[in-house]
This record gives sequence, structure tokens and C-alpha cells, in this order.
Amino acid sequence: MTASESSTGTDAPRVVVSVGTDHHRFDRLIDWIDRWCDDHPDVAVLVQRGTSRAPRTARSFEMLDYDTLTEAMASADAVVVQGGPAGIADARSNGRLPIVVPRRPDLGEHVDGHQVTFTRWMSQRGQVALAEDESTLSALLDEALTDPNRFAVTDPTGASPAVEAFAAEVNPLIGR
Repeated sequence: MTASESSTGTDAPRVVVSVGTDHHRFDRLIDWIDRWCDDHPDVAVLVQRGTSRAPRTARSFEMLDYDTLTEAMASADAVVVQGGPAGIADARSNGRLPIVVPRRPDLGEHVDGHQVTFTRWMSQRGQVALAEDESTLSALLDEALTDPNRFAVTDPTGASPAVEAFAAEVNPLIGR
């Protein structure tokens, strides 16, 4: 299956959602996506749902192979992921600033609060668009569809200008 075959119709999904592979359910994110889809019925949404319940309207799969998921991310206007570093890195390496909803341990979505801490740290550095509540998620999705370029990543490593300047000076010296 290709990314374009995994959407509704013949076009690739405009929104890709991945809850990752953790065994904890993440129905809160699925609920939020369901309500957003209710307000945007013409937007093609693809969900990799893991152990979470299936969404009501979005096309979904329990798991997707890596290539299919990353192809879909690369062609989407918006990518929503849970707060694990792998999903964030996958979205960024495929050119999308991820909209990130961290799993919360108090809701039984994970064993501890590391995703909340990590995603706040990443957000402060401009590496993710953090959505800790439903209204923020909805606003970010709306913005991504209106202005996809705002969610484009041209440097997936997130290297700072100082690091880039250093590399520009050193690379010629070491033959790169």
C-alpha cells in the first residue's frame, strides 16, 4: 500500500496522525481528531492508531509499515504525533514540523510524564508545535491547512545558526 492508496479518494492525506507503537491506548487524541474531522469532513485524514480505538470517520490502521507512514508524512500538510522522539524525528526528517500531543500518565496513556517534559522542551526550541489541549490542536491543524509552509521544515536536524556557521568553517578544513 502506498501513501496515496491509504487516503480517502486518490489524493494523499492532508493530515497524518500517528499515536506510535506504545501499548498504552491514546483514545484522547483519537477523540480530538474525531471532533476535528466532524468540522472538516472534506479533509483526507490518515490515522495510525496503535492500540487506540478506531476513529469514527478518518481512515485508520492499527500499524503502518515505516515507508508507508513516512511517505504519507512527507506529502501531508499537517502531521500530528504523540510525544515520542521517533515520531517527532520522522515528521521532521520528512519535511513537516510536527504538531505534538504528549501522552499523559495521569490519564493512563504512558508510564510517566517524560513526553510532557520533552515536548515542552522541544517546543521552546521551535522544533515542534505543541498541543496540550484540544483547542490548540484544532487551531494548529486549521493553521497548517491554511498555511502549510509555516509547518515546513527545511533543516530537519534543527541545527542552530551557530552550529551551521561552525560547520561551514570546519567542513572545508576536514575535506567535506
